[in-house]
Amino acid sequence: MAVSIKSEREIGLMREAGHILESVLDELHKELHAGMTTKDIDRIGERLIRERGCTPSFLGYNGYPASICVSVNEEVVHGIPSDNHTIREGDIVSLDAGVIYKGYQADAARTYGVGQVSEDAQNLMKVTEQSFFEGIKYAREGCHLYDISAAIDDYVSQFRYGVVRDLCGHGLGTSLHEDPEIPNFRMNRKGILLKKGMVLCIEPMINMGTWEVDWMDDNWTVVSRDLSLSSHYENTVLITDGDPELFTLSGGRHD
Repeated sequence: MAVSIKSEREIGLMREAGHILESVLDELHKELHAGMTTKDIDRIGERLIRERGCTPSFLGYNGYPASICVSVNEEVVHGIPSDNHTIREGDIVSLDAGVIYKGYQADAARTYGVGQVSEDAQNLMKVTEQSFFEGIKYAREGCHLYDISAAIDDYVSQFRYGVVRDLCGHGLGTSLHEDPEIPNFRMNRKGILLKKGMVLCIEPMINMGTWEVDWMDDNWTVVSRDLSLSSHYENTVLITDGDPELFTLSGGRHD
């Protein structure tokens, strides 16, 4: 496993990429409403990314056909936007996006409720978001990678939700996926020692029911096996010798 340490120049570029991506997700949240299609979201997202002088990270990546991953309800991640999929009142929608700014990546995801959503759905989204913040308590120099994984798992397990095991977080830099892989569940070993200058994408994916998932026939869309609701929350995180810096969440957590 070769985990790169970013230079000050690289950190500066990734920080700017993160701020741009944060603004894109904020705008998409404002635009999200019942009656629009998931492809509408993708079109808006790509326009916002390009208007900000960036390239969409996901478009064409390993053949993925869109700029924004739009995953609805039981869809965990990698939902392909479609003109035939209409967002409805009460849905929960995960938006996962990446941008490339001057050669450097940022990656983040949010799950939003559309209109009035069920109390169960609200709780799932809150727990997923909070599990990220529990995890990053250990995203600092001197901790081990799987301390993050254990903290996420320990928090979520209290609620008897399923922590997805088939997908995980990752390093980030000039490539969208770099070492290390970052599980969201407790491991039986410590993992690498975290060092200042590492950049990680930490992204809990939590199902209301089972942790098990299936891939749909499009070979991209991942769904919870029992078709229970799923929530996703991700930020690009810089390891420092103190508190981590969140490149894609500059102003604190979002409601």
